[in-house]
Amino acid sequence: MKKVGNPNSISRILLFSLAFMLTFSIQIFAQDAAAGKALFNAQCAACHKLDGKMTGPALRGVGDKYEKEWLYKWIRNSADLIKSGDDRANKIFNEYGQSPMTAFPQLSDADIDNIIAYTMEPKVEIAPPGPDTGGNVVVSGGISNEVILGALALVLGMLVVMLFLVNNVLTKIAKANGIEAVAKEKSLPIWKAYAKNQFLVLVTVIFLLLSSAYFAYGWMMQIGVDQGYEPVQPIHYSHRIHAGENGIDCKYCHSSARESKHSGIPSLNVCMNCHKNISEVAETTATEEYSKDFYDKEIQKLYAAVGWDQAEQKYTGKTQPVKWVRIHNLPDLVYFNHAQHVTVAGIECQTCHGPVEEMEIMKQHSPLTMGWCINCHRETDVKLKDNDYYKKIHEELSKKYGVDKLTAAQMGGLECGKCHY
Repeated sequence: MKKVGNPNSISRILLFSLAFMLTFSIQIFAQDAAAGKALFNAQCAACHKLDGKMTGPALRGVGDKYEKEWLYKWIRNSADLIKSGDDRANKIFNEYGQSPMTAFPQLSDADIDNIIAYTMEPKVEIAPPGPDTGGNVVVSGGISNEVILGALALVLGMLVVMLFLVNNVLTKIAKANGIEAVAKEKSLPIWKAYAKNQFLVLVTVIFLLLSSAYFAYGWMMQIGVDQGYEPVQPIHYSHRIHAGENGIDCKYCHSSARESKHSGIPSLNVCMNCHKNISEVAETTATEEYSKDFYDKEIQKLYAAVGWDQAEQKYTGKTQPVKWVRIHNLPDLVYFNHAQHVTVAGIECQTCHGPVEEMEIMKQHSPLTMGWCINCHRETDVKLKDNDYYKKIHEELSKKYGVDKLTAAQMGGLECGKCHY
């Protein structure tokens, strides 16, 4: 009797390989998009939306609008690209009110690719479930997720049945022709074969050591970096309402930022300058997350803290301390002077603190790392208009360096003693 190999082995191997490759590629894409979403929320969401304009443009499909190399330059240092005279960079800069974009030199090409992958995901319109949908989520095409999953399950079942039938037919043909399948020899378990292959073991050990070192380094470099820190305060204060809708200048509340090292925590008496006469908010102030009743109760917390009797319109003298939670906190070895940046340099608060006028709850917008500060000093030109403080030294140093405008770095902004005690 003739002996041949197992007629099903090749087809099984091909099917298994195809399924593995498909699953692996889908997982890689999902991981890239997931990583990009996390980076987008951490780095970009303060100024950008996927499908609407904010401080910056909508980013859905940005990978189709610009080349990757251009996006790398723009994201890492938009100011340099604008200064180089790039037409597209200047068009975006002027279109959005010449609002400076934060530089992200710490993002690698892979990080930016992940963000682009996330922005390239198609928009899914989710309609609210109707009375006849049974609570199923309906996508833009009008087909529920359960119908799609059911169709996929049906196709998979048909494939399994077809493979079973083909296997039976091949077995019958083999028996009719007197062909006997070679009995499959018992193979060595995978883990034993792997353990015997010293080269694979060595490569795996080296890979695990390098991976561990990479992730350990990344984790340690994030110690003390509190970007995105958004604590809940004892009294809810909405910068969106005060600085955004009402247009209150940041320095009205943080007045010490003009002439002191610290911006300071505003005294509750500053709040009472307005809230003596504002005991409740307008109906239009409420959002889906925060109701009018919520905001009104927070104003009552303010009254209790300062000892204000609303009915009698006078202070009772019974006050309660408010334990505000600090958000921005530099190490003790770092010297930072708000007055030097706000008053002398004329830096806007949003440059470091982000679009506070859009924040319902205040959070740390920038990483506040040494590299981030140094990068700002290298990019920022010293403002001389109505600023006699730097006029003389600017004239001397501009001749020395042969430039018309000096950066903060050229003025000594990179000297260790400027920022460290």
